[in-house]
Amino acid sequence: MDDKPTLEELQEKVPSKYTLVILAAKRAREITDGSRIMAGSIHDKPVIAALKEIAAGKIHWQPAPAKKKEEK
Repeated sequence: MDDKPTLEELQEKVPSKYTLVILAAKRAREITDGSRIMAGSIHDKPVIAALKEIAAGKIHWQPAPAKKKEEK
């Protein structure tokens, strides 16, 4: 059985803990809904599989562009 990725490993890929949680939760939901696991084992729980995918670099994210404020 593979080890779970450490927080330090995950923060190399995603610098914000908040973003990491949201990213892992969304990916875990996709896995639960039937998406193929790209890293880890089919025996891993969806959240663990999602974290392993993030640590392996299979899941990428980019910050959303900043919204410009409209002037009145």
